[in-house]
Amino acid sequence: MRHARSLPWLLLILAAPAWGGDLTGVEQEIVALVDEDREWTVDLLARSVDIMSATENHQGVRQLADFYARELEALGFTSEWIDQSAVDRAGHLVAERKGSRGKRLLLIGHLDTVLEGETFRREGNLGYGSGTADMKGGNAIVLAALRALHDAGELEGRQVIVIFTGDEEATGKPYSVSRAALFEVGKRSDVALAFEGSIPGTAVVGRRGFSSWQLEVTGSTGHSSTIFGAKRGSGAIFEAARILSAFHDELRQPNITYNPSVIVGGSDVGFDPESYSGTAHGKSNVVPGKVHVTGDLRYLERRPLEETRAKMRAIVAENLPQTSATISFLDGMPAMEPTEGNMALLGILDQVSQALGAGPVEAHDPSKRGAGDISFVARDVDGLDGLGALGDNDHAHGEYVDLDALAVLRKRTGLLMLRLQ
Repeated sequence: MRHARSLPWLLLILAAPAWGGDLTGVEQEIVALVDEDREWTVDLLARSVDIMSATENHQGVRQLADFYARELEALGFTSEWIDQSAVDRAGHLVAERKGSRGKRLLLIGHLDTVLEGETFRREGNLGYGSGTADMKGGNAIVLAALRALHDAGELEGRQVIVIFTGDEEATGKPYSVSRAALFEVGKRSDVALAFEGSIPGTAVVGRRGFSSWQLEVTGSTGHSSTIFGAKRGSGAIFEAARILSAFHDELRQPNITYNPSVIVGGSDVGFDPESYSGTAHGKSNVVPGKVHVTGDLRYLERRPLEETRAKMRAIVAENLPQTSATISFLDGMPAMEPTEGNMALLGILDQVSQALGAGPVEAHDPSKRGAGDISFVARDVDGLDGLGALGDNDHAHGEYVDLDALAVLRKRTGLLMLRLQ
């Protein structure tokens, strides 16, 4: 904990002109506190990266949660561990400061990584290691910004909730269990800020959700010499090909994508939804009688999703002779729709960024973003995502984060939270 600033130092800050004409004295103090914490932040990041926490490493995920809990408790938060063994996941860290001043903030990160094994190493302005970019660098931004606000006395009287989920990379099912804690804190918040990786000059006001679909096709089976006849018809594989070809040609619209990921067809077909694998058997002289196709459907807004599903059902119903087909849908992660409230938050972030001399911030193309934890609270709160670290090689060996960029991102986050009073 840093000592309180001396009165003369504070008077100098308050008397100084705002940076870029837009920063108040308190904001300048927060900027100075963040600058003081450069090496503290790098050390925090290094220690978190050295705690291995792949999704399946439940012990490591819990150890990382305890590490962050200690840091948050030093800032006046009360922390809680939400066990998720019921869905074969480690759990979530929820930490909260209570208050009634300003917007009720929800800060979202995650503890788990896709890979593990690479400890932290520093090479110039880059920090390497498993999870540096996705998303231990983002978590470090959260903690550093909160530390600066705390030391400036700007967390007093404010409700701030931090949730670091333990299974964002491989979310437990059902969502009603694995995301119950997130649903609950979302309903008690006004604004959600999520810290997935940043892309320079942008922030995320919308993330696409996804739905899965299952196509089952049957046809009359028999000797291949009878295909296309009145009794045999076209066979299941030709019918599946017709349907998929029509999907390819007729469903396209902005922010909607659809992908048939697995297909099995023949006389006898088996499919295992858990492993996404199947078996098929047939002979060259037998008309195939069964086809199974599994795919996904990604969308930004609910109405276009339902319109696309209706078109898919209509295509499936136009069967070739002696065939039949059905399609079913299952909701996955919801979408984060680009609402007016989200755009208003983007406007505040843009002002902060320009006041810091970091340039304008625009909305990132939602089609470039998949689903994320913020999507689960998007119906309850205004939100922004993509506020995390700048790096590369996510989900791969050689993952790294830009340590110089962390400074501006920490300042930007701290001032954004401050202006949401």
